[in-house]
Amino acid sequence: MKRSPRSHCPVSLALEAVGDKWSLLILRDLILRGKRRYQDLLDSGEGISTNILADRLVRLERLGLILKFDDPDDKRQVRYFPTQKGQDLLPVILEMARWSFKYDPYTDKASPFFKRLKASEKGIKSEALARLVGDLPN
Repeated sequence: MKRSPRSHCPVSLALEAVGDKWSLLILRDLILRGKRRYQDLLDSGEGISTNILADRLVRLERLGLILKFDDPDDKRQVRYFPTQKGQDLLPVILEMARWSFKYDPYTDKASPFFKRLKASEKGIKSEALARLVGDLPN
């Protein structure tokens, strides 16, 4: 049963879809880091629990932000890929990173990602898209 949104404000609606602590991090890993398997996502470093990861993957798939495919290398596993709808959140993810680099003193400004983001956001987007296209199953 689909529930009614709290409001019809586009910001509120986007937050209902991906405004929890984990959804954008999962999409970040799928889009920017090329992670594809459950275990890869679990090992991302932020300490997501198995039950939360499983729940978010189901939710992101239900929302049409990711797809799940059988892993051709291991039929017992699946691979996850962001859909175009999920990929369209990349500018949001990059803008959040840019905001953090600007205002959060704990952000690693010496990171290669920060240097790439400063140099060329287009380059990051192109690299991510090329990796996605190369990873898609036939």
